[in-house]
Amino acid sequence: MGFLLSPSLKEINYTNTDKKKKKLPHDNHSLPNSSNRGNKILKLIAVVCIACIGITIEMVWGRHPFQLVSRPWMGPAFSIWGILLFLAVAELIWRVVLTARYRPTPDCNYFALPRCTVVVPAFNEGAQVYNTLKSLATSKYPKKKLQLIAVDDGSQDDTWQWIKKAKQDLGSGLTAIRLDHNQGKRHALYAGFKKSTGDILITVDSDSVVDPMTLRHMVAPLVKDKIVGGVAGNVRVLNKDKGFIPRMLDVVFVYSFDFIRASQSMVNTVMCTPGALAAYRRDIVMKVLDEWLNQKYCGNPSNIGEDQAITNLILREGYHVLFQQNAMVYTDIPEKYTPLCKMYLRWGRSNVRETLAMSRFAFRRFRKGSMLGARINLLSEWLSLVKAPILLILTWWVLPLDTIYTGLSLIVGALIVQSLPAGLYIWKYRDFNALWSYLYGFYAFLGLFWIQPYALLTSHKSGWLTRQLAVDPTQ
Repeated sequence: MGFLLSPSLKEINYTNTDKKKKKLPHDNHSLPNSSNRGNKILKLIAVVCIACIGITIEMVWGRHPFQLVSRPWMGPAFSIWGILLFLAVAELIWRVVLTARYRPTPDCNYFALPRCTVVVPAFNEGAQVYNTLKSLATSKYPKKKLQLIAVDDGSQDDTWQWIKKAKQDLGSGLTAIRLDHNQGKRHALYAGFKKSTGDILITVDSDSVVDPMTLRHMVAPLVKDKIVGGVAGNVRVLNKDKGFIPRMLDVVFVYSFDFIRASQSMVNTVMCTPGALAAYRRDIVMKVLDEWLNQKYCGNPSNIGEDQAITNLILREGYHVLFQQNAMVYTDIPEKYTPLCKMYLRWGRSNVRETLAMSRFAFRRFRKGSMLGARINLLSEWLSLVKAPILLILTWWVLPLDTIYTGLSLIVGALIVQSLPAGLYIWKYRDFNALWSYLYGFYAFLGLFWIQPYALLTSHKSGWLTRQLAVDPTQ
């Protein structure tokens, strides 16, 4: 099945319609020191994981031969299941080794900081865009080297009014652009890029806020290594106190970034720089800008997956794309089931498209140096695309024939899959919110199992799916 993917709290004021305050979590950007309690927890998790793996291996390969003869349908099913398990374990070991060696790039000297342009596209965002711009304006980055650009993509609510308020507060430090009608996030970013003057381009979603040092952390890899063309920031959940879905995803995001992207970064091939926080070398972006804007899929304009699309183009040009763990951004995520499905479906369709796009260049010499890691990452993406429908078919095939055995296998499998995100979270934060990972495993299996197969079948469809008004603005 396709699973996506606290330290001290510092309270900040938010200008919002209800004048409430939110809390912004701050990451200490390093793994905590060992403690007896933490070591006991880690040992317990390790024992549980080993036990679960042993049970699964016994279930997959330990069936008595006479049982397989009496139930011939079980042979092919468990053979496929076993192959998928072997590949997953091999990839897991590879990523664990890479992640253990990962370290973020140290900050560059204050005087070496480049001129930087931050583009914030906004559509139907309301007051949150103001909070985003204020968090960027208060960053510990030289004001003379920082250009902020906010682009209203034809919003139908009061987003433009909040951008104008930010303009009044920030003055010449902010450039405000308003598109006459909604054209999509890609066009909004394009408008901002064309007005940019910085050597480094940074994109930040309008529902996000950043740490004061985030911009300095983001530019460090680009300053210190000219072969680096893109940098992915570290995304956390801003509204994790708003329900069980944000709490679950806060744990999953740690796995997606501190494990998956950290391991990808060690082979210089982060597969997607997230729209919530990404940095690019401006000269490379300008080289591929028109191709990126006019990208098509199945003959139609691509208006989703702009972040992964530009990542692919940067990789194709021979540059590295890295992950910067200490560059933190906190973003709002859906709090209800339907918006969550829409977000995952959009991501799923984008992943199908851009996996195909990367396949067109990944197996030729597209850059200097080793390309093995990039190719393994690509094959992993292909495996994740086909794994969900295969497991879904196997489950529906086997479950009615051996309900108890198959049900237990699925439960144990879910515990194993989610033990890694839980273990990583509790190791990093010493926080039992890590247990939300296990709930997410069952929630994803029962409620989100259809998304990846449906995304494969409907990858030709476009549409943002979210950011719609709750009410008609004309009423």
